[in-house]
Amino acid sequence: MTPVWLRKDGFTERVFGYLTPVNARRTRGGLAGGMTTNLTGRERVLAHLAGQPVDRLPLMPITMMYAVDQIGGRYGDYARDHRVLVEAQLRVAEKFGFDYVSVISDPAREAADCGAKVQYFEDQPPALVEHEARLADKTDLARLRPPDPLGGGRMTDRVQGVALLKERVKGEKLIEGWVEGPVAEAADLRGINTLMTDFFDDPAFVRDLFEFVIAMELRFARAQVEAGIDLMGVGDAAASLVGPQLYEEFVWPYEKKLVEGLHALGTKVRLHICGNTRPILAGMGRLGCDIVDLDYPSPLGEARAAMGPQQVLLGNLHPVQVLKGGTPEVVTAAVAECHRPAGPRYIVGAGCEVPRGTPEANLRALADYAHQHRP
Repeated sequence: MTPVWLRKDGFTERVFGYLTPVNARRTRGGLAGGMTTNLTGRERVLAHLAGQPVDRLPLMPITMMYAVDQIGGRYGDYARDHRVLVEAQLRVAEKFGFDYVSVISDPAREAADCGAKVQYFEDQPPALVEHEARLADKTDLARLRPPDPLGGGRMTDRVQGVALLKERVKGEKLIEGWVEGPVAEAADLRGINTLMTDFFDDPAFVRDLFEFVIAMELRFARAQVEAGIDLMGVGDAAASLVGPQLYEEFVWPYEKKLVEGLHALGTKVRLHICGNTRPILAGMGRLGCDIVDLDYPSPLGEARAAMGPQQVLLGNLHPVQVLKGGTPEVVTAAVAECHRPAGPRYIVGAGCEVPRGTPEANLRALADYAHQHRP
């Protein structure tokens, strides 16, 4: 493996042999017929969100393990060293013509800074040790204080990643930050199985925990906004595990509070809830998010009917069966079938993360569809 070389100022000069000058040209690689445009990726996404005409569909698939593989890196380094993450994001965005870069890596950053026990691996994502959850004793919540996102922990590393991306992309790509949603972060701190019983056994505690989470995430978000993000991703995967009644009563008010708080900070919001969200699509549409990601179990036609014509939708190819296991022709047909029911308020992406080992030709087929089609 080629070593990581650093300049004296601490910024990455070369990681695994790559240095990607993302601002070196204005020609968008991959556009049909070599067509050029004056829109940067950042301008394209922001114009599309504002309902303005754009030259083509924005392209915003989530890549993490796939991204680090592009630079020959290890995922343990990607998750713990923002300089590796930045190089990987720049590389994959340029290679496939993405319109954005992101600092998403794993859900354990906030919990780790709260003192949760996290297990790290050389080439896999970090994992929270659930049987030793930070709030296994729920009375600890009263003594827990939101960590300082600039205090030198894992949250700080993400903020540093945003700042370095801001320096490197120079306005060419939209920069996405990331925070956990109320259910996801509460599950990280309490343990997913325990939290699910808390909804029934101690609803007051759940609400107190959600209040803590929202305050912490907005503090973390502010640091990322000040570092230079344009869009905040909110991951609330565990919200797909609660039924519609619990979602409306417990979850929706806190997701709404988070979305409104993020908008007040001056950032756009992208909601990503993994899994089957069909029972809560209408509620997700009422949150006022700028982008709603849909995983493959949630049909785009149902989402459009539930959320109305103006909600921007993103997704939702099956990441494994279609994107990784299909052919370029299958991918092209599948994304066209996503675009059709979603209509013009649509962004190209998979249902969730692009899996490690996805054939390059398949991801290029996804990218080419965006590069060759208007909304």
